[in-house]
Amino acid sequence: MAGTPVKIGIIGAGAIGQRRHIPEAIANPDCTLVAVCDANAERAKEVAAKNGVKAYTDYKQMLETEKLDAVVVCGPNTLHAQQTLDALKAGCHVLCEKPMATTREEARAMIDAAEKAGKNLMIGHNQRLMPPHVCAKQILESGKLGKVISFRTAFAHPGPEFWSVDNHAGTWFFKKGIASLGVTGDLGVHKADLMRWLLGDEFSEVSAVITTLHKRYPDGSLIDIDDNAVLTLRTQGGILGTLMVSWTNYGAEDNWTVLYCENGVLSIGTDPVWNVIVNYRNGDVEQHKVGEISTNVKQVSSGVLDQFVAEILAGKKPAIDGEEGYRALNVILTAMEAAAANKTMKIA
Repeated sequence: MAGTPVKIGIIGAGAIGQRRHIPEAIANPDCTLVAVCDANAERAKEVAAKNGVKAYTDYKQMLETEKLDAVVVCGPNTLHAQQTLDALKAGCHVLCEKPMATTREEARAMIDAAEKAGKNLMIGHNQRLMPPHVCAKQILESGKLGKVISFRTAFAHPGPEFWSVDNHAGTWFFKKGIASLGVTGDLGVHKADLMRWLLGDEFSEVSAVITTLHKRYPDGSLIDIDDNAVLTLRTQGGILGTLMVSWTNYGAEDNWTVLYCENGVLSIGTDPVWNVIVNYRNGDVEQHKVGEISTNVKQVSSGVLDQFVAEILAGKKPAIDGEEGYRALNVILTAMEAAAANKTMKIA
């Protein structure tokens, strides 16, 4: 279908749909946004009218009525799998937000369905597309720093209630039956994917402390999913590191990574001016200003939808496919199991 605009429907008109996928679809000349679906009828109509597209409250009706080439699934976590399966069955390529699913079985079913349908399944792991991370990957691959020995990485912001269109403690992110996974699934899966990609290595074992420290429901009780987590990870190649995620950072958003290597230290997102800094063992310093990492406060293009569309038009399989999404999710699910058992666990 080279040269033909990709006709896209969006399932989920919440924050990520409104602030990222819809604007990026409209800005991309190689695709056409056809329809938006949301269970909240008022929201669906409002968002659709604002963007000059059709509104639906039933995604199955949208799939049946519109001749879509592709669908973006960006609603609550527990809905990702079924909506993806239905879209693939309807003959659509699918870009699914992370976490791709809430269980390994759901994720595997999605991968199998995409293969059976002969359609692309891309997972929205946007961190590996952010310019500072791309720059860091190039530096690591150049070999100048030698092997990575260890790492620290963190992702922390004030919480989804400040980002969600609901904008209060009643957000679906805090409802276990709808979200299933807390901050570990929300932010941790981003970092699990990023570190796998940066290191070029798979994680082999994990231990974790995953807990709820501060977030509360409107009645004052603590939410029943996690708002803070610290993971200790080891790769198959022996690299050791820590991954910290939090929904209780009430200052400026944190999204940084430091890699300790044989020939120096690579720092990403630790400086307000220089996006990537390399401090070499011999005293030399490299500073790179390559572009920002998108935050909840300041949105920059994620590159995810552009890559999704480009791969469809080129007839290429997605670089960030279901298998990549599965591996990141598996790290997080194993971490949650390890925390519950209070022991280090192997990652299958």
